[in-house]
Amino acid sequence: MADPVSEWRAVLSPEQFRILRQKGTETPGTGVYDKFFEEGIFSCVGCKTPLYKSTTKFDAGCGWPAFFEGLPGAINRTVKTLFYGRRTEITCAVCDGHLGHVHKGEGYATPTDERHCVNSVSINFNPAKPSSVT
Repeated sequence: MADPVSEWRAVLSPEQFRILRQKGTETPGTGVYDKFFEEGIFSCVGCKTPLYKSTTKFDAGCGWPAFFEGLPGAINRTVKTLFYGRRTEITCAVCDGHLGHVHKGEGYATPTDERHCVNSVSINFNPAKPSSVT
């Protein structure tokens, strides 16, 4: 049986591996998708599972891409108790890749009052296909 760690290291860049597989965090304000607003779908960089529609992305000013909801069944949540309080980690439901954290009740004017704070390194953008005019 193949070693899953070696397989992930073979398909991910060192930074993608650090964040997706070792639950790291990219430096705020450095991610390519922080201030990115184009129409399409954001997918998991590890397994290509669609995670977020661009219509759920908003500018939270936090330094990371922010979404107010994921696609149904695409994201798992795990509440962790830490010395400073509780935190909810979000991961890809298919490959368990670390995406970031979700925060609730911060007062953003979104339909869910949630902020999915996602590492740009954890996602890929797939542009919407232009509609054909006949």
